[in-house]
Amino acid sequence: MLHGKRILLIVAGGIAAFKSLELIRRLRERGAAVRCVLTDAGARFVTPLSLQALSEDRVYGDMFSLTDESEMGHIQLSRDADLLVVAPATANILARMAAGLADDLAATVLLATDKPVLAAPAMNVRMWTHAATVANVEILKKRGVTFVGPNDGAMACNEHGPGRMSEPAEIVAAVESMLVATQRPLAGKRALVTSGPTREAIDPVRYISNHSSGKQGHAIAAALARLGAEVTLVSGPVAVGDPAGLRTVHVESADQMLAACLAAGRVDVAVCAAAVADWKAAKPAGAKIKKKTGTQPPAIELTPNPDILATLSKPGPGRPALVVGFAAETEDLVANAIAKRSRKGCDWIVANDVSPATGTFGGERNTVHLVSAEGVEAWPTLAKGDVADRLAARIALHLGRPRSAEAAE
Repeated sequence: MLHGKRILLIVAGGIAAFKSLELIRRLRERGAAVRCVLTDAGARFVTPLSLQALSEDRVYGDMFSLTDESEMGHIQLSRDADLLVVAPATANILARMAAGLADDLAATVLLATDKPVLAAPAMNVRMWTHAATVANVEILKKRGVTFVGPNDGAMACNEHGPGRMSEPAEIVAAVESMLVATQRPLAGKRALVTSGPTREAIDPVRYISNHSSGKQGHAIAAALARLGAEVTLVSGPVAVGDPAGLRTVHVESADQMLAACLAAGRVDVAVCAAAVADWKAAKPAGAKIKKKTGTQPPAIELTPNPDILATLSKPGPGRPALVVGFAAETEDLVANAIAKRSRKGCDWIVANDVSPATGTFGGERNTVHLVSAEGVEAWPTLAKGDVADRLAARIALHLGRPRSAEAAE
């Protein structure tokens, strides 16, 4: 995914700097070249030798080194990378970035760069929520800096809350999505995404539904659009706003969702992220069913809903090149996902645990497994937006393969 990409990693001073060592290893595993800038404060937590050994490149830190300036000036250092990553991004370096200071090599490199910047904040929860930091982050976002994290969790200061630096796997996922996004590899491709729940009427005021918020499906649609795809999003009733830059079709029932999917026409990829109700009332009442004292609850005859994923996966000339389904499970996650992929005939299944304790339904984070013909790939727990970016990047990689490679799968 990152072969030939050059990453400039800026390591600032914080206890989370130890994670930068693992981050370098993971980036290089994916084929990236990593060069490091270490601040004086960062050198209190990790050594230049450690960074150099893992990156297999020299480590820069001295703003006024004559040797450095003759071999690799700070301007060239800032522009010789495809992406700058600040990890950990402390409150101090974020403040200096927002103010446009150039008082050390790291700040100067960040001020001089014309390349995208990714920041992974790490600090005490009170520092992260302080008005000054909040303002600095907003300034940097408006200037185009991308942020990953911070996460909630226990910190070295024995406090708990937002401020913990994202794990290396999460930062790598963000790096991958940013570098793929700059290439717009899905330009010219058409994508269909379903999202949210369906509502199956029992009578004019009652329905069968589920707790799906649509956050994951909507994020996937937006991620595909950022990569250049022409996206049609078919959404059940959700409280999430329509993503910009794509076409959204609003539906209520599974029948309506299937009709909208078929009406979207031929697409290159279909991602069925919607939590479609398996059953609907066979004969919905035309008027509100009244509760009568002393009588038993009415019997509701159910009938199966159309299988949207299986329908889109059927072999034929109109089948998308890639069909991705979701498996929301509460037990035997991987086994059920593997069985679902075989049963539906789709190419990939994104499996996630939606047990109440996980907080996945309606929450902001997701832990998924990608099930394909090649096996099962466990992803780390990520923000739903990061899951979407990572999945979109994988879709782009798959659709960009030569036909012979696809046939070999």
